[in-house]
Amino acid sequence: MAAAGGGGGGRACFVLGASGETGQALLRELLARQLFARVTLVGRRRLSVGEETGAAVEQVVVDFERLSEHAAAFQGHDVGFCCLGTTRAKAGAAGFVRVDRDYVAQSAELARAGGCKHFVLQSSQGANQHSLFLYLRVKGEVENLVQAVGFDRCTILRPAVLLCKRQESRPAEWMAQQFLGVVARVFPTAYSVPVETVARAMVASVLQPGVGKVEVLENEAIHELGKAVPQQGM
Repeated sequence: MAAAGGGGGGRACFVLGASGETGQALLRELLARQLFARVTLVGRRRLSVGEETGAAVEQVVVDFERLSEHAAAFQGHDVGFCCLGTTRAKAGAAGFVRVDRDYVAQSAELARAGGCKHFVLQSSQGANQHSLFLYLRVKGEVENLVQAVGFDRCTILRPAVLLCKRQESRPAEWMAQQFLGVVARVFPTAYSVPVETVARAMVASVLQPGVGKVEVLENEAIHELGKAVPQQGM
């Protein structure tokens, strides 16, 4: 797929999960690159978005429990980015499955029906529908469901542990990140990845030609692709 020039060339994209750490990094990247003339944020609530230039940012508030009633939110976009997700600790097992699998799959179906050609999904390292672990099993299941929708192109990213500064307090995760931050100096692509790198890789996947209809990027490939797009200000 050819890259859009400055100002977006009339192309449009939507972002699911823009309130999360990766989603916030992705939004910053999209606005800085001015790859799309229109960026639509689809979510439960409106977000505080700073002053932007070069792209019209629209926000559509939807009820994910009645997503079929919000088909219009997904119409008219060339590319869809999905960073939607929660945790079992925050939403419970059933809630986690509903958000990370059902909401994502339903959104993908509406996006495809609305004309979306390229769907970019943030999944997880180790995703496997046959896993004994709920998190990895659900991630594997949603990957399969999204692929089955039949986009012209589907890119799935499987990052390892995400390194970020979360707004919400997760002490155990903070401690793990401190440890992995040290490990990353020795094994930079093995066990972790900064959310900014994931965001840049998601953008780069749109800028570069696809390798087949479905492309799965493991953690090392995310690091490499994240380097393919120069950092902001460079």
